[in-house]
Amino acid sequence: SLSADMVGLKKPNLILCLTALIWLSLGFLVLGSVSATFSIEKFGDSAYLLRHQFLYGLLPGLTLGLFFFFLPREILKKVSLWFFLATLFLAGLLLVSKIGLRFLGASRWINLGVIVFQPAELLKLSSILYLSSWFAGRKPAEKIKSRFGRLMPLLPFLLIVSIITVLLAAQPDIGTLSIVLLTAAAIFFLAPTPLWQNLLLWALGAAGLALLIRVAPYRLNRLMIFLHPDIDPMGRGYQLKQSLIAIGAGGLFGVGPGLSDQKFGFLPETIGDAIFPVFAEEWGFLGTALLVSLILIFVWQGLRVSRLARDEFSRLVAAGISLWIGLQALVNICSMSGLLPLIGIPLPFVSYGGS
Repeated sequence: SLSADMVGLKKPNLILCLTALIWLSLGFLVLGSVSATFSIEKFGDSAYLLRHQFLYGLLPGLTLGLFFFFLPREILKKVSLWFFLATLFLAGLLLVSKIGLRFLGASRWINLGVIVFQPAELLKLSSILYLSSWFAGRKPAEKIKSRFGRLMPLLPFLLIVSIITVLLAAQPDIGTLSIVLLTAAAIFFLAPTPLWQNLLLWALGAAGLALLIRVAPYRLNRLMIFLHPDIDPMGRGYQLKQSLIAIGAGGLFGVGPGLSDQKFGFLPETIGDAIFPVFAEEWGFLGTALLVSLILIFVWQGLRVSRLARDEFSRLVAAGISLWIGLQALVNICSMSGLLPLIGIPLPFVSYGGS
C-alpha cells in the first residue's frame, strides 16, 4: 500500500496543477485591480489587500496543500470524523456565543484577533471527507438486519445534512448551504445508493428550499428579481443591474486590465461575491471563456483522478472536492450573470478571502 501511494506521489496530475495555477493567476490580476481603491481608502496602501491575500491566503493554502499531498490517505480517513465534528462545533459556536463577528445581519465569521475565518468554509471540506469515509466504510443495506435496512443509507445521511442545514441556515448563509448540500447529494449519488433514494432526496431538497424561501422574505425578493430583472432597478435589483452593465461593457476583448468603471462604487462587493462582473468587464468575452474553460478542465481532471483512484474513499473525496469547487464557481458566475437567482458565495481562487 505504501509503495503504491509513493508511485502515485511521483505522478501528480500536471494538467490539474497547471489549471489551478492559471486560475489563481487570473484571480490575483483582477483582485489587484478591484482592491486598489478600497485598500487606499481603508489602509492607505493600494497593495494591502493583494498582499494580504498572498500572505494569508495563497501561502498557507500551498503549505497545507503540500502537507496533505504527502499525508497517507488512511490517516486522512481516520481523522475525517473528528475534523467534521470540530467544524460543526465551530459553526454552532457562532450561534451561542459572542465570538462571532456580525456583518450585514449575518454571523458567519469567528474573530480570534490574529485571524478571522468562516467555519462554513471548513465545513465544506470536512463534510466531503466525512461523507466519503462513511460511505466507504458502511455495510450494504441488504446486510443490515433491522426494519430500517431498506432506508439505509438515506436516513443517517438525512440526519447529517439536517444538522448542517440548521447550523448554516441560522447564520444565515444559504449560499454556502446550497453548495454543501449539492456536493453532499453528488457524493450520495456517486456512492452505491439506490436510484429511488436519490430521487426522494432531490424531492426533499426542493421542498426544503421552498420552505427556506417562504420563511425569509428577502429570499423571495431575490427570486422575483431573477424572474423579473427590471423591477426595482435602484433597490432590490440594483446589484444584478450593475453586474449586467459591467459584463455587457466588456464586449469581446474587454476594456483592459485595471480599467473597469463599475468597480468605482457602482457595483457592491467587488472584492468578494461580485468580482466576476469586473473580470468580465476588463477581460471581455474571450477572458470569460478562458475562465469558464479553466473551471471545466479543473472539474474534468478532478473527476479523472476520482475514476483512477484505488479505493472508494479516495474516489469519493476526489469527486466531491472537484464538484464542490466547480459548482461554487459556476453558481457564482451564473448568479452574477442573471442565469440563476442571486446567491452570495465567493468565486474560488478569485474572490478576496483566506478561509
